[in-house]
Amino acid sequence: MVPETALDGATHETTPEPHAPSRAKGLIMLDYEVIPVPGNATLDLLGLHYLHQLNDWLYLGVGIYAPLVYGNYGGFMAFDTTVHAQRKLWGNSFIDAGASFGGGAGGSSIKQGQAFSGKGNYIKSYIGLGYDFPDFSAGVNYAHFRFINSPIKHAQLNLFIQKPVAYAIGSYADSGHKPESDYSFPETAENILTLEFNNIFQVKPQGSYKKTIHSLSLQFSHFMTSNQYLFFGADVGYKGLPLYNQVLGGMGYRFSLSPRVNVYSQIGVGSGGYSPAEIDTGPGLLVYPKLSLEYLLNNNLGLSLSGGYLVAPKGSSKNVTLGAAINYHLSPEEKGLGEATDPVFRGFRFNLFQQTEFNVRVGSKKHGNVNLLSTQFDYIVNDYWYVPTQGSIAYNQFLGYAGYGEILTGLGIQSKFSTTNSFQNFFQILIGANVHGIILKPSVGFNYGFSDHLALYGQLARTISLNKIKLYPDNLRFSSYSTGLGLTYRFSLL
Repeated sequence: MVPETALDGATHETTPEPHAPSRAKGLIMLDYEVIPVPGNATLDLLGLHYLHQLNDWLYLGVGIYAPLVYGNYGGFMAFDTTVHAQRKLWGNSFIDAGASFGGGAGGSSIKQGQAFSGKGNYIKSYIGLGYDFPDFSAGVNYAHFRFINSPIKHAQLNLFIQKPVAYAIGSYADSGHKPESDYSFPETAENILTLEFNNIFQVKPQGSYKKTIHSLSLQFSHFMTSNQYLFFGADVGYKGLPLYNQVLGGMGYRFSLSPRVNVYSQIGVGSGGYSPAEIDTGPGLLVYPKLSLEYLLNNNLGLSLSGGYLVAPKGSSKNVTLGAAINYHLSPEEKGLGEATDPVFRGFRFNLFQQTEFNVRVGSKKHGNVNLLSTQFDYIVNDYWYVPTQGSIAYNQFLGYAGYGEILTGLGIQSKFSTTNSFQNFFQILIGANVHGIILKPSVGFNYGFSDHLALYGQLARTISLNKIKLYPDNLRFSSYSTGLGLTYRFSLL
């Protein structure tokens, strides 16, 4: 089928009419399990996964696991990709099964964590039964969770809750185009992506590390109403204690003081830390109330200052936080800041890929390859520019320890998408943090389209430490090259 086109007299280019929207479906799944560990305290893990529906019974997704209330494992964290199958049996009952592969690390101390986490990679398999209620599903799985070369190797029951989600998506080819006046597309909620430099000031610390932790924070906020929102965020240390990490989710409310000034109040619950011997978050449970003051530069960009109180209820860690952030409103409401503009389709890409970092050097010493499981979310600004956000976790050891990770964001430039050329090339520069401090990661790559929504993803990158301002010792300078290969899911929203 060849879409009808309209001639733009100013540019003499043809603009395709938008395609009819399709309906994407998925599951948000929470699961919880308690794992006996021989010779160690019991480990409990809460998992959060998003599973995208591929057909009537098969799903593919990504997720995260973190401890909450058992043992002394604050800072333990694991990330994975999951293949999930689910079929109805009779009535509202169903059977499910799946497998996850990922990486992570942690322990009650640095030395104990080396043996506790093994090589840092794990496999989880499960099968179980569930029941569909009107707005959610719940059930029980029999799951086997195994970290390679680690005492974490056990089968147990886990409880799960699923929330089905569905949303209308447009063709990726429509990105940047205006809808026709009679084109029907559901309204989309406002979303905000926040990049924050945060300072965690410890209050009467009981662990061996007593200084300030400087972290890089990424938060995604989804508005349920015009002012009430849900959020999910992650922090990783870049100075003071670069291995510090935390993940939190929760809810918040926005108070509009003027067209340009907003106050955000939120409370998050999650897990994080380093090792409890250094930062005493106990089993990992965190509670984090926070206030932010935002000034909008335009309808899309805002600058904010924040303050909060981060506490570990089952540990001794108490902290005051101060931060400065950039807020990018991915789907802004019309705020009346400047001239009104016609709505256009906004493009998005979600990339899931495997990276191998080679020719790795730490200081002056060579290191073996580091294998990473990576995800990257791209917001398409226009035909040529996009904003990428990337997170990675290693599934092999780095310097004899598990748990190497990277979190980055930046700016990318790409070739203009064409329905007649399957290749779309890009160049991007990312900045963020790894386990030793701030890194810069330029990369080149491509998407090769199998269909409008699905593409092959490939990239070649260079990673270098930014230590010119002496954020960390010279012997911790990190550099490498890397290749990445995976899949891209791409779409547009109005």
